[in-house]
Amino acid sequence: MAKNLTYADKASREMVKRAAAENIEIILDRYESMQPQCGFGSLGLCCRNCSMGPCRIDPLGEGPQAGVCGANADTIAARNIARMVAGGAAAHSDHGRDIAHTLLMAAEAPNCDYEIKDEEKLKAVARVYGLETAGRDIKAVAADVARAALAEFGNYEGEMKMPSCAPEARQQLWREQNIYPRAVDREIVEIMHRTHIGVDADYKNIMRHSMRAALSDGWGGSMIATELSDILFRSPVPIRSRANLGVLEKDHVNVIVHGHEPTLSDVIAVVSRDPALLDRAKEKGAKGINIAGICCTANEILMRHGIPLAGSVLQQELALMTGAVELMVVDVQCIYPGLSEVAKCFHTRLVTTSPKAKIPGAMHLEFHEDKAKAIATQILDLAIENFSKRKTSRIHIPRDTERLVAGFTSESVFRWLGGKYRSTYRPLNDAVIAGRLRGAAGVIGCSNPNVEYEKGHIEMVKELIRNDTVVVTTGCNAITCAKHGLLRPEAAFEYAGEGLREICRAVGIPPVLHLGSCVDNSRILMTLANVVAEGGLGDDISQLPVAGAAPEWMSEKAVSIGMYFVASGVYTIIGHPLPMMGSRNLHRYLTDEIEQEVGGKWDWELDPVEAAHKMLRHIDKKRKALKLKPMMYKQAFEPEA
Repeated sequence: MAKNLTYADKASREMVKRAAAENIEIILDRYESMQPQCGFGSLGLCCRNCSMGPCRIDPLGEGPQAGVCGANADTIAARNIARMVAGGAAAHSDHGRDIAHTLLMAAEAPNCDYEIKDEEKLKAVARVYGLETAGRDIKAVAADVARAALAEFGNYEGEMKMPSCAPEARQQLWREQNIYPRAVDREIVEIMHRTHIGVDADYKNIMRHSMRAALSDGWGGSMIATELSDILFRSPVPIRSRANLGVLEKDHVNVIVHGHEPTLSDVIAVVSRDPALLDRAKEKGAKGINIAGICCTANEILMRHGIPLAGSVLQQELALMTGAVELMVVDVQCIYPGLSEVAKCFHTRLVTTSPKAKIPGAMHLEFHEDKAKAIATQILDLAIENFSKRKTSRIHIPRDTERLVAGFTSESVFRWLGGKYRSTYRPLNDAVIAGRLRGAAGVIGCSNPNVEYEKGHIEMVKELIRNDTVVVTTGCNAITCAKHGLLRPEAAFEYAGEGLREICRAVGIPPVLHLGSCVDNSRILMTLANVVAEGGLGDDISQLPVAGAAPEWMSEKAVSIGMYFVASGVYTIIGHPLPMMGSRNLHRYLTDEIEQEVGGKWDWELDPVEAAHKMLRHIDKKRKALKLKPMMYKQAFEPEA
């Protein structure tokens, strides 16, 4: 049975016990059976980039110190990390490309199931691309924006346009370092070329291009995904909802949407309210249709529809263990192939929808944007039909749920801090300058069975807010915080320091602000740019008293995210280190020397409280450099002078 569940929410513990009792294998079991994992791979010292190997370097210096081709530890580890960046940037940016295609269809296709729901955001994005909007038909503007966004992926000359949202000083630094992104596809392809056998062997050169590719994601593909999703599906506003497996309802048809792309899940959320479908569900004996989300799709439809969160990535199999899920529909990213085996143990239908992601044993119903409502209706029909196949004796829904407020954006921060008629970041900057607020931290990312269940997320976030550091969160960290009650406004009175508590009380916000899915880390970048533009805290992101963290990072996407935050000037700390510990030179470069080039750097720390303290020390260093006032209130963590 899976161990280390002290920090797990009660609902997860219930389902893990049930899986053990019924001998159903889940991710925690597969992790334990994989121990010990390959030490060479963990250190970044193995290479399979050609068939002369695989090669591995002896970290003790007694065995081989170079591969067959002559690549040493520095080169091999750098290539491995670069390819992780390429994979992560490709995943998030491909999401952006699909959203851009959908926007173009909404602008040009007659009888399209999608529409322009946020004209103000459309005009704002049009300004980034230098497009005229005055007096023009809104669909014509949308078509031009979509084409301009699509051009960001394949430009053959010049620079990308979306990164111009960064502070001018940061853009200038990127040009000086020759890492200003040119086009998403170009940078990803160049990583794959550079890391091919017999090409780039200079670890610093490989890492510099990795930053360029990551920037094309964070300030490009991911930002395009976020901005255009707001145009199509409406910009989020703060909204109340609930989280954890208890949101599943025993007397309803339960449908879980899981994955990352909102083009289908948003339509499912809308179509599920169709009276005809609701009548059909009642004919089958259900009281209605209940939609719930897992992973980043959950965050997308939570922000715009208030659809409850069933759980984080680690709960996708546990949700099926309730025996109450009629259908789980998945698209791309973070979907465990093991889902099909768990689904077989219950009546649940697992449906894949993306041509990029099929799973043996699952039903494949391919999604096409030009048939969005029809496909969403077909999926819900399948779920309704499956309701009658339930086995009452197999249903076990944990009762645990938690209230939350979610759906903050870089724009809504303006409105919440300054009021409806005085939208401004000034109160935020002034709170930092005056010492009421220590700074800000972005805590994001995956959940990973290689650490104690969710301990990294919860202990880190609580320590940060206890020390008057407001936390912004995305992805599975956001869902974990929601399950543990940290997205409630009342959490400020339970966990926050006096300064942050005052701000939360005055404005009515939680101490941890939910900004969305993983691609919505671009909202954090935009917020940082806006804080710089407001003035009083330096002229570049690297001068701000902020830090970033992914305490339980798991995927290649997390490596790309971390790399673009570092390249944007942010101190970024993770739990387990990148696969670089076998290369002293690469480790020194990424955790020290890189800061001299771009203002940000990597760090790692397994203890989440100590990791939070490292972030606080960095924030204090930046406060001191800006000559800001001392903190108003005594801090729980006081670093040595």
